[in-house]
Amino acid sequence: MQIRMEKVRLSSADVKHIYFEAFPKKERMPFPMMVAMSKLWNTEFLGFYDGSTLCGFVYLAHNSKIVFVMFFAVDKRLRSKGYGSAILQSIQSKYPEKKIIISIEPCDKDAPDIELRTRRKGFYMRNKYQETGYMMKLNGIVQEIIISNGEFDKKQFRTFFAAYSNGTMWPRIWKQAK
Repeated sequence: MQIRMEKVRLSSADVKHIYFEAFPKKERMPFPMMVAMSKLWNTEFLGFYDGSTLCGFVYLAHNSKIVFVMFFAVDKRLRSKGYGSAILQSIQSKYPEKKIIISIEPCDKDAPDIELRTRRKGFYMRNKYQETGYMMKLNGIVQEIIISNGEFDKKQFRTFFAAYSNGTMWPRIWKQAK
């Protein structure tokens, strides 16, 4: 497996297909906006390829201390073949000194897709991510915050959001009840 990254373009129909398949409409950003935002210094929209085969993509934002992976998906036909781990390792290699934060759906016992959520969380834990004990709510969606490469700092993460969004995004962040 030889993974390479490429910037996603507006014409990247294969990435768009995976994105629309992997994320429900209420969680998505408009695809053209993501491509436009990725032209900024602090945002990247990357497709990951094995040869000419698109394996998955990542949409992330970063500053001097944090990388926040907003969207990450592997083509459903290629899952459980090591591509997701290879993509996470590529991000880790690209940003070795930064905390890498991902938000995932919480593993609530009542969730209709609890098996999928549990499997997804297990994937991240096997790839050196750790629970932070924090949750966040952004645009009405509650997510659990996990991290690699350091300790989670609520104030630092809120500052990251404020700077990234020019003060338009203020997620609610709280310590999860045990």
